[in-house]
Amino acid sequence: MPAAGPVQLGNEGLDARVLVLNRFYAAIRVVNARRALSLLFCDHAEVIHVDDGAYLNYDFESWQAISAMQQGFRADHQDWVSTVRAEIAVPRIIRLYGYDRLPAQHVKLNRRNLFARDAHECQYCGSLFTTSELTLDHVKPRSQGGGDSWENLVCACVRCNTRKGGRTPEQASMKLIRPPVRPRRNPLISVRLSYAKYASWKAFLDEAYWSVELK
Repeated sequence: MPAAGPVQLGNEGLDARVLVLNRFYAAIRVVNARRALSLLFCDHAEVIHVDDGAYLNYDFESWQAISAMQQGFRADHQDWVSTVRAEIAVPRIIRLYGYDRLPAQHVKLNRRNLFARDAHECQYCGSLFTTSELTLDHVKPRSQGGGDSWENLVCACVRCNTRKGGRTPEQASMKLIRPPVRPRRNPLISVRLSYAKYASWKAFLDEAYWSVELK
């Protein structure tokens, strides 16, 4: 283990996300690059690198050496961070040495997850909008007894939400593109999996229980 102090990171690559496994190789959460590299530096975790279906294990010092070679990473959409000594490739997956718990089996109901579930698409007109242009609509209005739930909240643009008002879709002669459902796993994970650089996560994600929050 290097004798230097805490890892000081440059800005490049800090927005990358890293899948964290418990010591039994079960997925438990997703963290940012800064947190992942700090766990590696403090010897609380190791890198799990997936290469042609094989899992390779590296401690922090070994991962630094691999990063110094650089060959084979750039083509894999690798993110990088800079330290006072060198550039380090951001690992896609790390494994905690001393943690064996599993995540809670639920997906938190919040705006971020609802926007991700509906892919930033108005569920009435089908158009795509930025977060600032979207609202959340109660399919069954609160005034008619509708509550806050995965099955009663959808993304809607301002125009469609205004048109619908305090009515149900049927009462407003509007139709939902798809029925709102509770996702089996965190919708933001599905967004990440759509990028090639996070493809190695799929080997560790169990469809039956993966619902961890993004930290």
